[in-house]
Amino acid sequence: MPTHEAHSLVLEGPGATSAAARDAAVRFVTGHCPWADTESVVLVVAELVANASRHTGGPWRLTLTTRDAELTVGVEDASQDLPVPRAPDLSGGGGFGWHMVQRLAQRVAVLPLPGGKRVEASWLSTVWA
Repeated sequence: MPTHEAHSLVLEGPGATSAAARDAAVRFVTGHCPWADTESVVLVVAELVANASRHTGGPWRLTLTTRDAELTVGVEDASQDLPVPRAPDLSGGGGFGWHMVQRLAQRVAVLPLPGGKRVEASWLSTVWA
């Protein structure tokens, strides 16, 4: 019988690193969402955090939340600029990440915030369907 308990983890601040974000994602998924594909979630977390670091130069905030049968990863940053898909550059110039995020997550959303934005990726459990 599914529970309706919610769990959240927040990682932010000047000491937050991409490695810490990946580690937090592994612990969170293992502990609260065993039905989720841990590798996919970690890749999405790594990409969203890397983009927030690379394109804003400022702090970012990672949240991992599960409620009922849904896992949501969110990364907030101080940039109002929306992610722009571009053709991948095979010579090392990037362009793969946003496509990867959209392919690995079941739902992706970009939400404007005062002073920035939140990029969310979500997965639904088929176990509870």
